Amino acid sequence: MSASEIQKTRIINELHGFIRKLLQDPKILEQSLTIARKELAEGNSASAMARIANEISDTTSVHIPEDPAEHSDADKLFLNVLREVVQEEQALY
Repeated sequence: MSASEIQKTRIINELHGFIRKLLQDPKILEQSLTIARKELAEGNSASAMARIANEISDTTSVHIPEDPAEHSDADKLFLNVLREVVQEEQALY
């Protein structure tokens, strides 16, 4: 397997575990969106995204490293999707 294939496999496995966790505890999504809405209302900065990650880790069973440099691809994807959903909600109003 090439390094690229190994990386893709690792990301897929991490996303698999994360999706499983979401299905086992659907409140994670609601809590994560609430946190993202609150933090993104103050601006869409790197520090806002770090606060979102930290609060999600503190209040749910999802662990996202405190240091953004340590975020996995799956962590980044989840945070980006949260940001997109909140931005789309705001655009509707």
